[in-house]
Amino acid sequence: MNLNWGGRFGKVCLITTNFLFTVVGLGMVTVGALAVRDIATVNNDKIKPLLDSLSVDSFSVGVVNSLSISIIVVGVFIFFVAGLGIYGACCQNKYLLVTYVSIVVMLLLTKIVVIALWVTVHKTMEREIRAKMIEVFNNNFIEDTITSNNSLSNAWNCMFMTLDCCGVNPVVSTTNDFDLTYWCTTSGSCEDTISQIPRTCCINVDENTYTSAPIGCHASVNKGTYNPKGCYDVLKDTLQSQSPSVIGVVVTIILIEIIAVIFAILICCQKKES
Repeated sequence: MNLNWGGRFGKVCLITTNFLFTVVGLGMVTVGALAVRDIATVNNDKIKPLLDSLSVDSFSVGVVNSLSISIIVVGVFIFFVAGLGIYGACCQNKYLLVTYVSIVVMLLLTKIVVIALWVTVHKTMEREIRAKMIEVFNNNFIEDTITSNNSLSNAWNCMFMTLDCCGVNPVVSTTNDFDLTYWCTTSGSCEDTISQIPRTCCINVDENTYTSAPIGCHASVNKGTYNPKGCYDVLKDTLQSQSPSVIGVVVTIILIEIIAVIFAILICCQKKES
């Protein structure tokens, strides 16, 4: 297929655009991988039951990991689609270019859905997940150990030690979120006034050392001996750590795709020269 000057210009621009497309696709894979890494710190076997219980309507905190993996998959697909665009432009193959345009349009729609889901995650976290966390916390925190018969209570304690947080909201005094839990109202060292916060909230403790946490931490709640941050804020920051990067990369890809489609159509519309 012979091209006039407009078609040749479109060809050069399409090849250049798809090289950028390739780089940004790799960037999307990188951002998705970073998101999976950050989420992996809390999405382990010991804390996962708690994350799965934090569901509102059809949304669950656990879905964030699947969304991050889907970003990686889309990024890999974009990389190969960019290769198809470069090959089609170099060969001036109309059928390849039509296929390329069709796939890119579908990718555009997919990424719009990804952005919508990511924004939904953000809004849902802000609006409803805190209340759900408090509900699950009050109903299931029964003991400051990781060996109780309640897997969700164990998961809370594991989260305290993994994320260096305590309770749902920040703990600033002996009056805190734990006051309404079974551990404080019915049975436990808090109910017996031995502890004000769990031993698992003390700084520098892990699964092997929390049982020997200093009494000045969990009984007196002395500043500097425990983790004052609430788990809601820490969990939100962890799950959304790559959110700005994801949105930035996806928007950049959408703009590049629109330009690529325009140039691909420009090449396809060229008439054969005699």
